[in-house]
Amino acid sequence: MNPVNRSSLPPLPRLSRRSFLGLGAATTGAVLLGACSSAETGTQPTAAPRDGGRLRAVFAGGGAQEVLDPHKTNLYADVARSNALYDKLVEYGDDLGPVPRLATTWQPNQDATTWTVELRPAVFHDGRPVRAADVLYSYQRILDPKNALRPRASLEVIDIARSRQLDDRTIEFVCTRPCGDLANVLAAFGAYIIPEGTTDFTAPVGSGPFTFTSFEPGRSFVAARFTDYWDGAPHVQELEILTAPDETARINALLGGQVEYADDLGVTSARTYDTDGRVQILRSPRSAMSGFAMKVDRPPFDNLDLRRAMFALVDRDELVSTVLGRSGVVGNDLFGRGAQYYADDLPQRGLDLDEAKALIRKAGAQNTTIELQTTGATNGFVEAANILAEQAGRAGLKIDVKVGEGSTYWTRTLDEGVLSSFRSGAMPIETHLAQRMLSTSPKNYTQWRRPDFDALFATASESTDDAVRARAYRDMQSQLYTEGGLLVWGFSDGLHGLAPNLAGMAQNAPSNTLGYARFDKAWLS
Repeated sequence: MNPVNRSSLPPLPRLSRRSFLGLGAATTGAVLLGACSSAETGTQPTAAPRDGGRLRAVFAGGGAQEVLDPHKTNLYADVARSNALYDKLVEYGDDLGPVPRLATTWQPNQDATTWTVELRPAVFHDGRPVRAADVLYSYQRILDPKNALRPRASLEVIDIARSRQLDDRTIEFVCTRPCGDLANVLAAFGAYIIPEGTTDFTAPVGSGPFTFTSFEPGRSFVAARFTDYWDGAPHVQELEILTAPDETARINALLGGQVEYADDLGVTSARTYDTDGRVQILRSPRSAMSGFAMKVDRPPFDNLDLRRAMFALVDRDELVSTVLGRSGVVGNDLFGRGAQYYADDLPQRGLDLDEAKALIRKAGAQNTTIELQTTGATNGFVEAANILAEQAGRAGLKIDVKVGEGSTYWTRTLDEGVLSSFRSGAMPIETHLAQRMLSTSPKNYTQWRRPDFDALFATASESTDDAVRARAYRDMQSQLYTEGGLLVWGFSDGLHGLAPNLAGMAQNAPSNTLGYARFDKAWLS
């Protein structure tokens, strides 16, 4: 195989139904959360917006276990449903900088231990105004340790017991320590605002652009236009979000006219249909990080030499050119290439079989068999896993690829096993660190826990001095690069299919940002 040359990824600006023709119950898909810089829209820029109709979108899903609790958002299908029903205080823009949503301003006191947040006029679907009390209730629920919700890792800097409402549209957030960047906290993945007292999500009420109509877990979600939405009523009358078990089903549904949007297409499909009049290919730039997670707290990867051997034996060019195609660039075992604070000064790793073999011998792991958990529910996972197994074999290490059921994949591989396929959508580096790399992180797939690492994160998050923050984040990434368990081999754009009559979709929105998986600005021409 002759790998193609890889161009550098451009840096981010430094600011911010059951009747569904056999698609059936879905399996789990990819997971992956200031200046105002919202996504540009208009796949057909010359077409005038048109109101009415039902927009149908299909995503990989989570099967019968799907719920409408926005604080349990984990998959892209969850993101789409949550974006339809709810709002956050702040969202990430195309540049991963903060964009005001329900919050209009956030101002710190002198030492950044207290922040005052102002809310915009907005109402829930039942007509109640969105109040400071709703925000405090939402965050209290997220921060309750009994709930084990993903946004908690980002929000834990907020002392919710001491925070208070100054009036119905003003909140005073008291922090457990100085907080240098509250906007990034408020934009945390899954930190949606729900009405005070909400405990039941069977018929959820939010403040988002669509109101709940019906939901069949693993099959279909239907919502209707909310005419009183603060950011303008959607163009489409109804939104239906369906789930399908694999990419083939999603692209076939689009080609067959059963949906107008198909999420997460593979490189081959995008290339095949790029000039097909039945499909528009929409790219979400810099959206996907591809890698493998090694658990560092248990054999065999509690041995640093074996982790380093894995870093040395992987041929990133082969993986990128085969799995990601021309939209891919090689990774360097760190999240967030091109983002603010990314440690791009660390040497790019390349294939070194001699080094890998020597480290495997040093670790006493010759001919060791390691099970690699993966799933066919996420594009490229099985293909990449089989390539890694071949590459490891060249170094004398046997990897046994196990393809598991998709709907429980992310829950299962969080705590179980030793090696698993991993993927992430876009987010600021500090959010990735907070949610995945701290001792208290709820999505710590590598089980990386280091007190000194946690202390560096506290230093970075407490400081309002960008130079101090940059040094701390650089030191954290150096630790992960040298000793961590996340093998990041590539980055790529997200690829999605649109019907010819679907217009108004955001053009430059990476996954997990304001413009991704949102349909309130789209229309059917």
